[in-house]
Amino acid sequence: MEGDKYRFGEFELDIARHQLLRAGEPVHVEPRALDLLCHLVEHRDRVVPKSELLDEVWGDRFVSEAALTTALRTARLAVGDTGSRQQLIRTVHRRGCQFVAPVTAVGDTPSPSAGTGQGTGAEKTTADGPSGGDRQTIRFCRAGDGTRIAYAAVGSGPPLLKAANWMSHLDLEWTTPVWSHWLGGLARKRRLIRYDERGCGLSDWVVPGFTFEDWVDDLETVVEAVGLDRFPLLGVSQGGAVAVAYAARHPERVSRLILAGAYARGRQVRARSETESAEAALDLDVARVGWIHQDPRFLRVFASQFLPDGTPADWDEFTAFQRQTTSPSNGVRFLEEFARIDVSDIAHRVACPTLILHSRDDERVPVSQANELASLIPDSRLVLLKSRSHLLTAFEPAWDEFLSHIDAFLTE
Repeated sequence: MEGDKYRFGEFELDIARHQLLRAGEPVHVEPRALDLLCHLVEHRDRVVPKSELLDEVWGDRFVSEAALTTALRTARLAVGDTGSRQQLIRTVHRRGCQFVAPVTAVGDTPSPSAGTGQGTGAEKTTADGPSGGDRQTIRFCRAGDGTRIAYAAVGSGPPLLKAANWMSHLDLEWTTPVWSHWLGGLARKRRLIRYDERGCGLSDWVVPGFTFEDWVDDLETVVEAVGLDRFPLLGVSQGGAVAVAYAARHPERVSRLILAGAYARGRQVRARSETESAEAALDLDVARVGWIHQDPRFLRVFASQFLPDGTPADWDEFTAFQRQTTSPSNGVRFLEEFARIDVSDIAHRVACPTLILHSRDDERVPVSQANELASLIPDSRLVLLKSRSHLLTAFEPAWDEFLSHIDAFLTE
């Protein structure tokens, strides 16, 4: 939008003046590279195809993709990024590029919400843009046992509540490729409400209780704190079981249920043979060693189960993020409790329409668990996505399909 300025890190991009500043000082950037950077930042809510970049930057002039590669390299260097790191500008194989760093959009005039709530002036914090630039607000509530739970809302429109899952951090999620695209995509045209599980993120790490029932109680606490009456509920991974338990307990509250990469029974519970029990124990032991000793070799094995098609750099970034979300002792407690989860005996009490989304070749939670949920929940539909990822990345076709299914389901 003409006249807007965009801030990311220590940089400010002034579209109207066609200028990039770093800590207030102008940065010299070759014009084509700056044009490319402007277009990527303005359209950061999506992957921009190479053909579109060529048309926007070079117009009718015919140039090879080598020119685009050079301009992209120049733009990355200008903002302190590289082709190997790709922390700000990511290349999506065979699709295009996307600006993925958190951006603050600063308009020339105050926003309609200026001076209300916690927002001030025209400054709006976004992640990848789709949320409409609404400022995230973080608040705290207390569970029945006194545990402080952090929750946040971003975006505007009808609500969508996301049940907490492990490895969350309300603040840091905006800056990690593990979650940033989830936040932007889910907050698009709706008000996304989420919270940190007890024991991680901005919620209390030292807590009196650490059971599955405590997690369901925390979800109840957040619902009351936000003041929600009837709403759609999303559960990801083990958060799916928490969402199922809540929906079964409060059928009058949940209008629609979305389960992504979820399961009804933890790995120890669903083991049906000595071999499966041994594999479950080994998986837990490997993760336990990695967390207790903070051993990157073991933690990388764990990361590769979530992102099987990731690079070593992706796994290291995933590991670095998970270290910031909780303590080693809590990490072990989470894993032990996950293995014991079992909502198979109450799933039939979910009364609302339910959408179950699952990667067909999920290496962390097998697709058989999605099949089981679909068979247990009466009014459910199952959609299998072409992916191996437990947590879908922004750079695979299944991600756009995932969002499309959610949008369609919530607007029925």
